[in-house]
Amino acid sequence: MVEKLQSASQRALGLPDDAFEQRRPLQGQITKREVRAVSLYSLGLKPHSVVWDIGAGTGSISAEASIIAREGAVYAVERDEESLPLLKKNLKRWGAKNLQVIAGEAPDALEALADPDAVFVGGSGGHLTEILNVAMERLRDGGRIVVNLAALERTQDVYRLFRSAGLVAEMVMVNSSRGKDMPDGTVRLEALNPVFVVTARREG
Repeated sequence: MVEKLQSASQRALGLPDDAFEQRRPLQGQITKREVRAVSLYSLGLKPHSVVWDIGAGTGSISAEASIIAREGAVYAVERDEESLPLLKKNLKRWGAKNLQVIAGEAPDALEALADPDAVFVGGSGGHLTEILNVAMERLRDGGRIVVNLAALERTQDVYRLFRSAGLVAEMVMVNSSRGKDMPDGTVRLEALNPVFVVTARREG
């Protein structure tokens, strides 16, 4: 386990996955570091950005985003009551002071939040279209929405929704493998599940 530094602002980005405590046996409720890197870059965060992390899970995106948007605000929105204690613990350990956990189900839980410069959707609880409609309506000029998806069919739907709303959309598939040491001293590559990263940008 990685040791926490005295201040979140002192640490570098790029925490390993095992730095975040996860529910057992529901491991995998985390944006893997390779996908996290692409997603954070795609969000186009600035020091004063207001960020919505919807379906925050273990808080890996929120924690890293809070370091970049250090003078802004990051809202970690999570509906799963069993996940909330771990989310709060992870964010207290790894996040900056500009973080706030929002317990509730989106899109209703978004109503009182400040309008975002960046929205990340890692989980939707079956309300993806409704969430994206609210996010697009509230997104500030120049803002971005990033959605992580595992199914190609849903990816096409999200891409078309963004385009039909007049946003600039792009799609990337992150397909990565990690080295695994073998008993004979060699290393082999172990593939991770591919993730589709769909990004929308509001020009202005």
